[in-house]
Amino acid sequence: MSSIRIAAAAAHFGRDLEFDLARIAKLVDDARGSGAGLLVLPDAALGGYLADLRHPDPEALPPALKPDDPLILRVARLAAEMVVCVGYCEDGGSERYNAAVCVSGDGILGRHRKVHLPAGEIAAYTAGDRFDAFDTPVGRIGMLIDYDKTFPESARSLALDGAEILACLSAWPTSITNRAPRMAQDRQAKLFDLYDQARAAENQVVLASSNQTGAMGGMRFLGQSKVVGPGGDILARTWAKAGLAVAEIDVAEEIDRARRVLRHLDERRPAAYRETTS
Repeated sequence: MSSIRIAAAAAHFGRDLEFDLARIAKLVDDARGSGAGLLVLPDAALGGYLADLRHPDPEALPPALKPDDPLILRVARLAAEMVVCVGYCEDGGSERYNAAVCVSGDGILGRHRKVHLPAGEIAAYTAGDRFDAFDTPVGRIGMLIDYDKTFPESARSLALDGAEILACLSAWPTSITNRAPRMAQDRQAKLFDLYDQARAAENQVVLASSNQTGAMGGMRFLGQSKVVGPGGDILARTWAKAGLAVAEIDVAEEIDRARRVLRHLDERRPAAYRETTS
């Protein structure tokens, strides 16, 4: 297909679901006004993230929503002709998942449950167990949540499943254990950008990275939402402020250009790689 506009949001979301939905509606309107066909919202945009990543209070967890919750269907109606990825806490019956769903006005296009859980999240969520890409009107998409993108295998699995666009939804805070006086010096801020660029470049795909802003409990979120091209170049970004990073790109053409000489997925040598540590 021809070029599309991709928007990655940086915004704050909390426990008030109606407030969150109103903020999503505003971001959808802003993205539509910019001509975007794809909008990637942060992790936990419906219900907010954990207030304490080291010792989550079981009485103060995000509200859990069923996969077909009316709020998710309302986001789909807001999306209309656009494709929108949004994060939430999924009610899996006896288990809870840090989850994301991709919707349009036609309904649910794809789902993901966060696979890699940092220490604090293990007390609040159950890990997902797979990475699957799915077809949408703007191309084949794969979703990652937060810590998933730390692991090269996550994005690689989606690229091997044909993903052309990686949607990375985050509630990524500044360093909890080693706070820096300035955001630019923060270790987690540097890693957030590094992972975004590396995952795009090593798989030669387009990556849209959203993130929360503001603070919840003892955590301060980075923002730094961005759109990255298949060569690892940042095409648009928000820095630490709330807003939208919007970039226009011909996804197929840019991927083809990146893979014209070196085709990383085709040139792998799986037989030489160690699959387990045991």
